[in-house]
Amino acid sequence: MSTPVPGSTLPDVELPDADGIGRRLSELAAGDPLVVHFYRGWFCPKDRAWLRDVLVPLQGSLEVGYARAVSISVEAPSVQAAFRAGLDARWTFLSDQERVYQAQLGLREWTDTVHDPYIPTVVVTRPDLHVHASYNGYWFWGRPSAADLWRDLREVTRALRSDWEVPRG
Repeated sequence: MSTPVPGSTLPDVELPDADGIGRRLSELAAGDPLVVHFYRGWFCPKDRAWLRDVLVPLQGSLEVGYARAVSISVEAPSVQAAFRAGLDARWTFLSDQERVYQAQLGLREWTDTVHDPYIPTVVVTRPDLHVHASYNGYWFWGRPSAADLWRDLREVTRALRSDWEVPRG
């Protein structure tokens, strides 16, 4: 598969979470829209800023709005667990430490030869992992704002929920 683009479908990856338990994207979506965030790692100041300023403040809205988030990096589950706790993040972090999906998705960042991380990418999907929107975050301003994610999740939810419009009596 190539880099996720609107109209494509993400593979239903199975990776260990921060506790080392294998989790699938479809299981984590649980029938709801999904924000999948591929990131460099805890060491990246851009990743820390985006998570702290955009995704952490949005997590409460995701929960009440029936949407989910998943963050994926090449870091070990124990490193992700510490990073997740430090952010006060409640969503799932997955570890592609073997870099299986990084290569399959075409998201290997070739400029960082020390960490060999993911290219920062944010993908908004339907529950079936069909890609609605994709953001290339190699440069910080390429990452979605909370308003971008809100708009994308509104569009996906509107298309999914037959009761989006209030019934008129």
